[in-house]
Amino acid sequence: MKVLVSGGAGFIGSHICERLVNEGHEVVCVDNLDGYYSPEVKRRNIGSFDGDFTFIEGDIRDGVFLKGLVDGESPEYVIHEAAQAGVRASVADPLKTCEVNIQGTINVLEAVKESNVRKLVFASSSSVYGRIEYLPFDEEHPKNPISQYGASKLACEHYLRLYERFYGIKHTSLRYFTVYGPRIRPDLAIHKFARTALTGGRLELYGDGSKSRDFTYVSDAVDATLKALKKGGEVYNVGGGARVTVKELAEKIIELAGGGTISYIKDQMGDVMHTESNTEKARRELCWNPVKDFEEGLRETVEWVRSVNL
Repeated sequence: MKVLVSGGAGFIGSHICERLVNEGHEVVCVDNLDGYYSPEVKRRNIGSFDGDFTFIEGDIRDGVFLKGLVDGESPEYVIHEAAQAGVRASVADPLKTCEVNIQGTINVLEAVKESNVRKLVFASSSSVYGRIEYLPFDEEHPKNPISQYGASKLACEHYLRLYERFYGIKHTSLRYFTVYGPRIRPDLAIHKFARTALTGGRLELYGDGSKSRDFTYVSDAVDATLKALKKGGEVYNVGGGARVTVKELAEKIIELAGGGTISYIKDQMGDVMHTESNTEKARRELCWNPVKDFEEGLRETVEWVRSVNL
């Protein structure tokens, strides 16, 4: 099959592209190599793929470009990973988050609505839940995002439903919960903590370190994404099932890295207190189960950070 992956040079997107290529599929990767973090990192993410892989530099904010790309490449499936990532980035620059995440997603939908694309899989986020009513989050939990990033992802889910209703675009939205693993973005806590600990520095934790996250290893997220190409047609949580406090995470990274200390700094706007996924729906309808043990995955991630930073 032929798959177009937007944001395919990024952390999760590059793993999706690599898996598809290794399985013998034809992959078209589109990415604008945004300077949110080093474009060279993204080029390195996709630089060693051996198979039917095409990289095209382009921006999903350019609807004319996207329409021409879809018409010219005629993919059977689209995996839409491109986004302006980051809760804090969305608080600092909400307009860019809106332009990339919402306008960009509308451009993707406009590009595929009259095409032969069989299905679109969208990378949503646990950030859509926001304020906690109960844990773990199931897909019916009230959606009250507390960041512009979460609001943008929830808006995209609504647009996807509308385009399926109006134009018959089949889609699945996956609410990823804190994905980690090799190639992890340099702005994410695990990468920052590992990089700092490996040099014996001070790991800065927002608040008192009691916030917790449900961590999902990247290969498990990829498994769910590829299963969603052929199964399901709704919204699914994709979580690893390992809820760990930020303090516990920092302590474990210090242990694995063999150095570092912890300090605490002022809390940040937009961060939810806890996330925890109920993945029963994905297990039932996508036949998906996370398999990576958190400590094993964290060890592999720290070793990857060591290999690229030291």
